[in-house]
Amino acid sequence: MADQQLAAPCSCDCFVAFPPASASQAVIFGKNSDRLRNEVQEVVYFPAAVHPQGSKVKCTYLELDQAEATHAVILSRPAWLWGAEMGANEHGVCIGNEAVWTKEPVTEGEALLGMDLVRLGLERGLSAHGALETITQLLEQYGQGGSCMEDPPFFTYHNTFLLTDRKEAWVLETAGRYWAAQRIQGEYIRNHGDWSDQDKLFSPRVRKWC
Repeated sequence: MADQQLAAPCSCDCFVAFPPASASQAVIFGKNSDRLRNEVQEVVYFPAAVHPQGSKVKCTYLELDQAEATHAVILSRPAWLWGAEMGANEHGVCIGNEAVWTKEPVTEGEALLGMDLVRLGLERGLSAHGALETITQLLEQYGQGGSCMEDPPFFTYHNTFLLTDRKEAWVLETAGRYWAAQRIQGEYIRNHGDWSDQDKLFSPRVRKWC
């Protein structure tokens, strides 16, 4: 073993642990990122805000109608884009995302990045379930797509999300505008499609497709 050269670890995973799985009796959430080593990463804070009627918000590629009010958020993100890889809001909601590949083709056109959806969910969600509803509604309306890299070559993917608050957590799997979600308890590591038979939600598109 000493003579073997091990490949550098490369993974993008989220995890959550609820008591009693967490020794501190607290909810623990985290994410490991596999972004490029020379990409500038920043941790930023945006305060809660009330927005004038008719306001717009410019995401990485798309401009959307702004919510009447947005929650305070702290985000970990690549500096060049609007969204975030992970973050938390003032109500204790945490969200992280990872890439996932499916049989559904990825969209080469510009749409919402998964990282945009992370921030939108945090800014508009009072709970993990509320953030889930925000993300799925926007996903169905605008779709996901666009390059996830600042420089060429073009690179895009579908997204999976882990959303949690102080009471519950949800896994959200997406492919294009299709999505499915499952409530989870205890401890959980997220990096690939994985389902049990309880507490599931599906988009209408998924039911029709199946």
